[in-house]
Amino acid sequence: MRLQIERTVIQMDLWFTENHSDSVRFSIRVDKQLYSEQSEYQRIDVFQSLEFGRLLALDGYVMITQKDEFIYHDMIVHVPMAVKKDIKNVLVIGAGDGGTVRELCRYSTIEHIDLVEIDKKVVEVCEEYFPEMTVSMHDPRLDIHFTDGLRFVRRKQGEYDLIIVDSTDPFGPGEGLFTPEFYGNCYNALTDTGVLVNQHESPFYVNDAKAMCRAHERIKSVFPVCAVYQAHIPTYASGHWLFGFASKGLDPIKDLDEQHWNSLGIKTRYYNTELHKGCFALPSYVKEMLETGEVLDVRS
Repeated sequence: MRLQIERTVIQMDLWFTENHSDSVRFSIRVDKQLYSEQSEYQRIDVFQSLEFGRLLALDGYVMITQKDEFIYHDMIVHVPMAVKKDIKNVLVIGAGDGGTVRELCRYSTIEHIDLVEIDKKVVEVCEEYFPEMTVSMHDPRLDIHFTDGLRFVRRKQGEYDLIIVDSTDPFGPGEGLFTPEFYGNCYNALTDTGVLVNQHESPFYVNDAKAMCRAHERIKSVFPVCAVYQAHIPTYASGHWLFGFASKGLDPIKDLDEQHWNSLGIKTRYYNTELHKGCFALPSYVKEMLETGEVLDVRS
C-alpha cells in the first residue's frame, strides 16, 4: 500500500492600496515589503511590486515606482530646460528620491544645484532601494541641505535660474510649499529671467482639484507668466497629472528652443519637443477650473 501525501500551498495575495478619494481606491499587487519606518516627518514604505517594480510610499501615497518614475522626472526637468537654455544655478525643493537631480545632471551647462529635502531618511532609503535614481546624488555640482524648504528659500535673493518644487502633496511635510508666502519667496530667489516649475496635483478628484486651483491662484498672484501642463502618470491619482510653469517673462511655448534642445542629444523616454508644445493644451474642464478657480463636478 502506497501512502500519498497531498501538500497544500497557501499563496498569500498582498496588495498595496492607496485611497484616491473617499470612494475610489487604487491597488498594486506586491510581492513583499522591503522597508517600513516612521521617520521624524512621515511614514516611509518600500514595496516590491509585480507590475511596477519597487515602489516608494510616503504616508500611504505612492511617490515613485521603478516603472513610471521617468515620466514625472522627464516632465518636471526637461520642460523648463528646453525653454531657458542658459540655466546654471538650480534650486530643487523636495526630490529626495534623486530622480530630478539625475535628470538635471545630464546638462553639462548646469554649474550648481541646491537640493533641499526636509527628511534625510528619504534620501538614505532611496540610495539603498532605488540606486538607478540616486546615481547623481554625489555629483560635485550638488549640495544637499536637510532643512525646511520654506525657510531655506526665504533667505535667497536673485540666485537661481530655475527652481523646481518637487514636493509631496499639500499636507504634512509638504504643506508649507503651497502657500502664498512660499511662492513670493521663490519669485525673489529667482533671477530676472528665472523659471519656477512645480508639481501641480491632479484635476480629476475633488480634493486634488481644490489643491490644484488653490496653488494656481497663488502662483498667478505672484508671477506675470503662469501656465499649466500635463502628463499621464499611471500610479498617480487618476493617472492625469499636472505641472505648473511660472516665470518673470519667459513663455513656455514661444520661448521653446527646439533646435538647441534637440542638438544636446539627451535621450529621454517620455519628453520630446513635440510633446512639449502639446502638453500645454489642456482639456476644457481643466482650463475652466484654472480660469475660474472653482472645482467642477465632471459627472454632470
